[in-house]
Amino acid sequence: MLAFASALPAYAQTSTTTTTTTTTTTSTTQETSRLTNEFTPLAGSTSNAQALVNGLHNGSTVTLTSTSPTGAITTTTFTPDTGKLGYGNVRIALSLAEASLAKQGITDPTSAELAAALNGGKLVLADGNTVSLHGVLASRAAGEGWGEVAKGLGFRLGDVMRSPKAVGSEAAEGHEHAKVAHVEIASRDTHSTLTHPDHVSKPDSVQRPERVEAPERPERPERPDRPDHAGRPGG
Repeated sequence: MLAFASALPAYAQTSTTTTTTTTTTTSTTQETSRLTNEFTPLAGSTSNAQALVNGLHNGSTVTLTSTSPTGAITTTTFTPDTGKLGYGNVRIALSLAEASLAKQGITDPTSAELAAALNGGKLVLADGNTVSLHGVLASRAAGEGWGEVAKGLGFRLGDVMRSPKAVGSEAAEGHEHAKVAHVEIASRDTHSTLTHPDHVSKPDSVQRPERVEAPERPERPERPDRPDHAGRPGG
């Protein structure tokens, strides 16, 4: 009887753990689905929205695709500067990115434009002008609170969370969609291109010393000692 009674608590504890795990998984799935549905219009597709939500929540690489009017497909990949974010922070980040793009007259962003709004970048317009986007995730990673990030964009966070596109479009003052020629996305890998000129200059520094050693050749005139050999027959 005692052995049977002692086994009961162990069984009850195992059952509780299983229930907790199932509840957590269900909650995560529901949050992902809710945010995916909310931001599908911004992302351009359900798969893009899901990639954004999962990538920002897990701090993992995000891959987005967009199709141009001519049918060309563009793939954009970036890693969130902030690392892992809770679902509430994911919603704030995407809302601020949407508002910042709408402020530039961009209400149907490409994958590259959306990546720049999140991680930072530069919009190069068709007329040659450029628009710098600091990136809401980059600002957050630098230590700014979400309220500060919103203020830096010219918004109030509460207004953005109620209707990001409307707030951004109002700030745009009726400007037409920005005609973007291409997008330069901020990336840690961008700095690696600066090392190429160093590899070009190294061969020059090696060749120049070799040319300086050439003047040593004038020492060869010492060869006139050979006439001594010519005198042997006379001996």
